[in-house]
Amino acid sequence: MTVTAIVPAQGFPPPPEPDLTPADVIARAEALLPLLVEQRAAAEERTYYSAEVHEEFRKAGFYRLLVPARFGGYEFSVQTFMRVVVTLARGCPSTAWMFCLGAVHAVAAATLFDERAQEEIFAGGEFIAPATVIPSGTLAKVPGGWVLDGTWPYCSGSPYATHFMGHALLFPEDGSDPRPVLFVIPRDQWTRLDDWGDQLGLKGSGSHSIAIAGQTIPEHYLLDTHLSMYEVSEDTPGVRLHANPMYGGGPMSFMMFESAVLAVGMAQGALDSYAELMRTRTTSFPPIVPRTEDPDFQLWFGEATGRIATAEAAVFDAMRQWTELAEQGPSAFTKEREWRIATICRETIRLAWTAVEKYLFPTAGSSSVRRGQHVERVWRDMSMMQSHAGIAVVLNTMANRELAWAHFGIPDPHAA
Repeated sequence: MTVTAIVPAQGFPPPPEPDLTPADVIARAEALLPLLVEQRAAAEERTYYSAEVHEEFRKAGFYRLLVPARFGGYEFSVQTFMRVVVTLARGCPSTAWMFCLGAVHAVAAATLFDERAQEEIFAGGEFIAPATVIPSGTLAKVPGGWVLDGTWPYCSGSPYATHFMGHALLFPEDGSDPRPVLFVIPRDQWTRLDDWGDQLGLKGSGSHSIAIAGQTIPEHYLLDTHLSMYEVSEDTPGVRLHANPMYGGGPMSFMMFESAVLAVGMAQGALDSYAELMRTRTTSFPPIVPRTEDPDFQLWFGEATGRIATAEAAVFDAMRQWTELAEQGPSAFTKEREWRIATICRETIRLAWTAVEKYLFPTAGSSSVRRGQHVERVWRDMSMMQSHAGIAVVLNTMANRELAWAHFGIPDPHAA
């Protein structure tokens, strides 16, 4: 695995541990699992992970993993970051979701915004920015910038965020159709609402709404694009600034990795708990034997293991494909290739969900799915995932049509 040399830009210090390696941060994630397990219930009650966990993530370097080296980050690979996410999800799904959907957007910020904006955005070295894809609020042009007003829901990662990345609708002066624009805004210009925690699952994911009241952002904090639909090109600021293809890859397919690796990690955690139940409990009906010796439990464990292992292999191979395409250059990211990677992520989620919903949850035993038990929590969290628009709508319906249109050269009937 290649490790990027740490060469900070003028005026930016190197990260706290210039010699840190991908293996180090993965080992640190594994070492934190007991703490995440201990605090799972408290995270749900609080609706986000604790200040103690946040500080451990900071010390581990997690909030710098995808930040460009020139701004004091580690600039590790997508695979390294996602391996950390999988590991954290084994211990606490909510914590992993909140961490991932906050820290992952360093890639988008480093890819899209110009050098001036990036120097300001990454000034602190760490970057945590929830992002939403549905436009909301109002946008008004003023000299030198834009005024934002509105509320943006489902901002996972907001409790410890340094920024927020959202979309608003821009209404052109010529009366043409409005279009979504992307903006970034610092933490001191928005308010986190106390409106999360009543959902079925992912109660501790910090997915609160963000409210912005008449705040002005400068011109260079707003881009005429959508986070999932920007044009990949040689001229992308990230490619020019960082000479790293990670900051110039396909946006839509990259976004799908997030849900896929979270699903894998959650399912792995459920499998861990199921294996412990097999070691410590017996069958309910004669012959009464340890579950480890029962053919049915062996079958259920094997079926779940195979699905989860296949899901993990698929999503990390999809990342390999994404990385290779990024290295080939922007022309390699055709629509067909992007949607093909997205469908791999969809199948990853389906395999992980089936392992839990069909094999682990029904056979763990009713005492193991009481409120607060890990298998019960994973089932709730993964059930909640199924209602996510990126999965329920984009991956389960749009992806198939888009892939077919691209493969057969059929024009998008909805395009202008």
